Amino acid sequence: MSVSVSVSVTGSATVAVAVRHLGSGVSAGCGDAVFDTASIVKVDILAALLLRAQDTGRRLTARERTYAAAMIESSCNDSASALWREIGGAGGLNAANKRFGLTRTSGGDGPLWGLTRTTAADQLALLEQVFGARSELSGASRTYVQGLMGRIVPGQDWGVSAAADGSGWALKNGWMPRDATGLWVVNSIGRVTAGGDDYLVAALSSGNPTKEQGIALVEEAARSAVSAYGRRA
Repeated sequence: MSVSVSVSVTGSATVAVAVRHLGSGVSAGCGDAVFDTASIVKVDILAALLLRAQDTGRRLTARERTYAAAMIESSCNDSASALWREIGGAGGLNAANKRFGLTRTSGGDGPLWGLTRTTAADQLALLEQVFGARSELSGASRTYVQGLMGRIVPGQDWGVSAAADGSGWALKNGWMPRDATGLWVVNSIGRVTAGGDDYLVAALSSGNPTKEQGIALVEEAARSAVSAYGRRA
């Protein structure tokens, strides 16, 4: 079975999207550019933290769990910075990602976790670690991350959720303006349920004139990616 995904882009923006049908395992995508992660890297930070905890046979501390909840559910940057230090910054993230199967993701310099660079395909691989059965993360770790991604605060629950039926989603979004250009990076990753099927979707964009235009673009990309399965031959 082949699936073709296309996304219309106007102006200065760049977008890439990757999708995987969890039932069949079939993946498809559009675009292979490298993007700044902004806050979607927070899922990766938490996955790296959980992997380190597993390796030493321990559970997350109460402090780590407080940071993790704030980092994912309400995108707290201070919590992300604390856990970024906990995993050893870019070195720790890159080491975990090697085990997760991410091949084109590199951690941001120093404290700049939001300038981690990645691709839509790599984010799909990360989502597979969180939502798939074949994962370096334990079942308990996967359930924990999934739960946090399903409790995103109102106002931050846009993005790939646009492709879901009602509340059938778990996600993390990222957004930031670039100082040099004033243009916006807007990204969204997660799992959505549509038409009774589950999909993993990563939609990344840059060069957006406004945050709102970036949101509209990644939502269009997510809808196009998921609906492509309904149009397959």
